[in-house]
Amino acid sequence: MHNHLEVVLPDADVRDDAMLTTAANNALTLNVTVPDGVEAIAQDGNVTLTGTVSYDQERAAAERAVPGLIGLRNVRNDIEVSYDVESPIDVDLHVQEALGRSALVPDDSDVSVVTKDGIITLTGHVRTWAEHDAVIDAAWMAGGVIDVHDELQITG
Repeated sequence: MHNHLEVVLPDADVRDDAMLTTAANNALTLNVTVPDGVEAIAQDGNVTLTGTVSYDQERAAAERAVPGLIGLRNVRNDIEVSYDVESPIDVDLHVQEALGRSALVPDDSDVSVVTKDGIITLTGHVRTWAEHDAVIDAAWMAGGVIDVHDELQITG
């Protein structure tokens, strides 16, 4: 089944390709669940997402990061998913980088990550449920994760 609908933007909402590309890449960068290396390029209001991620959730997060942009007509998701199992050091680094990008988790957080056989154990303290969920989501985004043990404490 083919959809032959065409999105026609009001003149005030039309952005040139460079502006839309910049806006899309900014949206991807600001989304903590989108890993580095995912990029967007716009042509005639259509944005194409490219790059490689470890999980389909990351691919979907990138697609969800851009739909509200002014001037956007369509999103094409050409992001590839690589299911390679990462080493425990890489998993720890990936989670720590994701935590560092999260505005919800403070820089002085004592959250620690231990990885063994694809199982991540999270310990430490977070202030709110939103911080807790951000930490858990970051852990699940690491490549090769088969389970996450949540030993986080919410301090309120």
